[in-house]
Amino acid sequence: MDRDTAAPHDRFSQWRRLPARLLLAVLLLVLIASAMVPIAAGLQQANTAGFAEAVAGDSPAKAQQNRPRDEDLALYDRVIARIGQGENYYAVAAEEHRKAHYPLRPGVAVRLPTLAYIDTWLGDTGKGADLLVPGELAAALALMLAVIWAWWNRLGDEPGTAEVRRIGAALIFVGASLGLNRYYFVLHELWAGMLIALALALHRPGRKWLGAVMAAGLALAIREHALPFVLLMGALALYRREWKEAAAWTALVLAFAAGLAWHLQQVAMLVQPGDPIGPSWLELRGLSGWLSNVVLSSNLRFLPHYLAGPVVVLMMVGWAGWKSPLGTTAALLFFGYGAAFMIAGRPDNFYWGAVIAPGMFVGLAFVPMALKGLIGAARKADSPA
Repeated sequence: MDRDTAAPHDRFSQWRRLPARLLLAVLLLVLIASAMVPIAAGLQQANTAGFAEAVAGDSPAKAQQNRPRDEDLALYDRVIARIGQGENYYAVAAEEHRKAHYPLRPGVAVRLPTLAYIDTWLGDTGKGADLLVPGELAAALALMLAVIWAWWNRLGDEPGTAEVRRIGAALIFVGASLGLNRYYFVLHELWAGMLIALALALHRPGRKWLGAVMAAGLALAIREHALPFVLLMGALALYRREWKEAAAWTALVLAFAAGLAWHLQQVAMLVQPGDPIGPSWLELRGLSGWLSNVVLSSNLRFLPHYLAGPVVVLMMVGWAGWKSPLGTTAALLFFGYGAAFMIAGRPDNFYWGAVIAPGMFVGLAFVPMALKGLIGAARKADSPA
């Protein structure tokens, strides 16, 4: 039987009693801590609506009327409007960064141009959330439906999971539905996160991976924060000795490196001596940083923080307890990003969490199985050596 379609089962039920009990104790402490630590985006420099506030509006027009446009999004709006009139992206981005007192150094402070040109091609004229752009809405709807369809098929490939398949499909809808909020159609992390969720669902180790590489490549072209996902997929392909797949992921990384180098060169040529240098992204926010990023950039923002935080932890428990190639890949992916969010990213960078939030929701479907297996392992008598 193929390694990827072999019947998955719970990982924790095979543990010995002492490790299971230790993990249960640690899990309980983390759940308590996750209910207590603050979940916040921090203070913004400009008096504008934050992600969690604006996204909860009754309609984009009402949100725009009642809440000022977020300064980051307003900058993207202006850039899109000007390149739609034929201006050069880098010249426009440098000028708008300067006007908004945003840094141009390091060069990654300027977003990659991909999404701006896609938005222009789809018909966005840079007028913000009060403008209905049928092309953008159609693209967002198509991507959300593709994500749901891909996960329905992916979960169906793992035998014995009919109930999990239905629950997982419902959960991915909850995670991916944020992609339909047109207030944030110019936000790079939103599209990159949806594409990563699609790539993870399309991937079949050693068998079907071209679609995953293509989706991940587009995510990487939109936001460089997708690079850890690509590196993980390449590393796992090497570990499995799937040489063709590993070569594809490697080629994608090399292409991205070349593109990023060109991007940084274009920005560097426009930097002036008086342009500010951006503050460090190393903040060491710990558990609060991880939870804040995921909660505030997903539909968990509607829950009180003492519930939203533990839900994120339980997502990880579900993924870690699902003993299959999918469970292993997702657990490594989301734990890796979670660790990065603990040490990197300022409070106002909380929207980075949108890069992983959509796919994380599926982990809740595995929580009952994972907890049952872990508790069972903690209660059983160890077999004699």
